[in-house]
Amino acid sequence: MKQSAVRQFLARGACALSALFCAAAANAAYPDQPIRIIVPYPAGGSTDLTARLLGQKVGEQLGQTVIVENRPGAGSNIGTNYVAKSKPDGYTLILATSTALAVNPSLYSNLPFDPQKDLTPIIMTSTMPNVVVVGNGSKAHTLKELNAMLKGPGGPFSYASAGNGTPSHLGGELYKRALGAPLVHVPYKGGAPALTDLVGGQTTFMIAVMPEAMPLVKDGKLRALAVTTRNRLPAYPDLPTVAEAAIPGYELVAWYGILAPAGTPPAIVSTLNKAFDKALKEPDVAHKMQDMGFDITGGAPEVLSQRMKTETPVWKDVIEKAGIKMD
Repeated sequence: MKQSAVRQFLARGACALSALFCAAAANAAYPDQPIRIIVPYPAGGSTDLTARLLGQKVGEQLGQTVIVENRPGAGSNIGTNYVAKSKPDGYTLILATSTALAVNPSLYSNLPFDPQKDLTPIIMTSTMPNVVVVGNGSKAHTLKELNAMLKGPGGPFSYASAGNGTPSHLGGELYKRALGAPLVHVPYKGGAPALTDLVGGQTTFMIAVMPEAMPLVKDGKLRALAVTTRNRLPAYPDLPTVAEAAIPGYELVAWYGILAPAGTPPAIVSTLNKAFDKALKEPDVAHKMQDMGFDITGGAPEVLSQRMKTETPVWKDVIEKAGIKMD
């Protein structure tokens, strides 16, 4: 081998080794600047409060400030797209929901990101159960009675939702399809006004998130018929699941996770996963999240990754058969 060729070979080898050492040093030093958690919803909601709660604990563990930044809009697509296009260095994260990660890819025809290709799962933080509720003046006292009413005379019967494309809408469509009844969808601008009209008898039923619905149930304004989880909830052991009460296989659970841009180094993903998992196990964090209605998950990144892969085709099928489109 000629001397010039040898020199070029050695130079390339030195550059490669230098790059490896630099990458290792960068990962070893992580984090050496503040970390941002993007929340794709307005401040003050349960997702925002969760991000701030976890951010404080993770910041204490890693010795860095964790900043929560709200970037709401377009059904959470604005904030999610921002993170998907960010530098994969572990300093820009997102607390996303199942809406962004499994529903929106089928709901929006021109989505500027692909959750499974453009984001790296860090950890699945929690799930949020839903409950089937009717007004306290409803003739239905059980889910079987509600289903018999929905399939009988006297319609059209309706179900309320927090808006087009929301989990309560898609859950209603899934329910409608399983039941085979011609139900009318009535969308509202949020869960609160939808439940207010349900209390007033303007709609027949709603599949609502537990934290919004259960205070009205406790006040005697609504009647809870069943939960949408796979198993009964320890906090409400007398409430059957939809699957056991009337519709086998039915399940509707919103879920939440921390993700980073695709290409984030595995060492940083591991560091973040351990920090968030430890934060979720802190007693005060668990207590506050449970008070908000969350069931804590945690675990390896693969738990979130698998949930994304499993549920995306489920909601694609529901959306396509119902003909739902947001653009």
